[in-house]
Amino acid sequence: MRTRVAGALLSVLALTATGCGSGGGPGGGGPDGGSDTAARPAAAADRVEPLADPPEPQLPVTVRSSDGREVTVRDARRVVPLSGSLSEIVFTLGLGDRVVARDITATFAQAGKLPVVTRNHDVSAESVLSLKPDLVLAEATTGPEEAMDQIRDAGVPVLVVAPARGLGDVGPRIGAVARSLGVPAAGKELTERSEQRIAAVRKGIPRRGDRPRVAFLYLRGSASVHLIGGRGSGATSLLEAAGAVDAGAESGLRKDFTAITTEALSGAAPDAILVMSKGLESVGGVDGLVEIPGVAQTPAGMNRRVVAIEDGVLLNYGPRTDRVLTSIVDQLYGDTP
Repeated sequence: MRTRVAGALLSVLALTATGCGSGGGPGGGGPDGGSDTAARPAAAADRVEPLADPPEPQLPVTVRSSDGREVTVRDARRVVPLSGSLSEIVFTLGLGDRVVARDITATFAQAGKLPVVTRNHDVSAESVLSLKPDLVLAEATTGPEEAMDQIRDAGVPVLVVAPARGLGDVGPRIGAVARSLGVPAAGKELTERSEQRIAAVRKGIPRRGDRPRVAFLYLRGSASVHLIGGRGSGATSLLEAAGAVDAGAESGLRKDFTAITTEALSGAAPDAILVMSKGLESVGGVDGLVEIPGVAQTPAGMNRRVVAIEDGVLLNYGPRTDRVLTSIVDQLYGDTP
């Protein structure tokens, strides 16, 4: 079974449920890494950019959920997206004024004042239903199942959106959300804008003979969780788009995430390390990162070459992915802020 990006991360986050809430604060922000180019989060990553002309939903519509159910949406005045990625899509379509709640991973500024209806990534059915939603948008990994069944049993339409695995999923996920909201034309417009911006970033990547090897590390220092991403971690598509090699996947790590060992890092031999900003903070910044066994012995550790991206946007594969890609490219190849 192909691994779902969100599922992979949620299984990791389950190990650190107490501490992960602080890992997705708005703006994230890297720690003070001195002169290291490493600790810069994506510029302006804490805001989304809605379409210029907000669309008017044409409802009712019946759409197929990725879990196989037929879902009929009759109204969309009160929408609850149960992931940061889905919230981002709704807001960027220009329908943010219809969103009445957020998941803990919705970290961009426009969603900041909305009530949170999840706790440690578990949905509170009572909290959701108290807001009288017309539509709930969910990921395949949203749970627990009992809570989702309770929401459905109350008569609320629940659309499950297929998971993000890479850049190729940006358009399909935008389209699925847009169709459920009765704004398919806006979905097409946003898809085209997103794909054009990603393509523009890729065109500007420096052409070099040797592609940098980059290892994606998932860090939660407060829980002593130090993992290296392999196949299915979700980072491969981004790194390849940035002209790099996913060092963990290329070295043969088949699991989504593997505990960091000196042997695993030696096999990956990364030239640079990709981390989430809050994860980097949790281990004490770049100084703390190189103290993790094996890191200092890699080319990345010796050169203190670290790429830090805000937690709440790194693996969303949505309308802000061009900004994520821009930041990765800037940090890998130069000092452009």
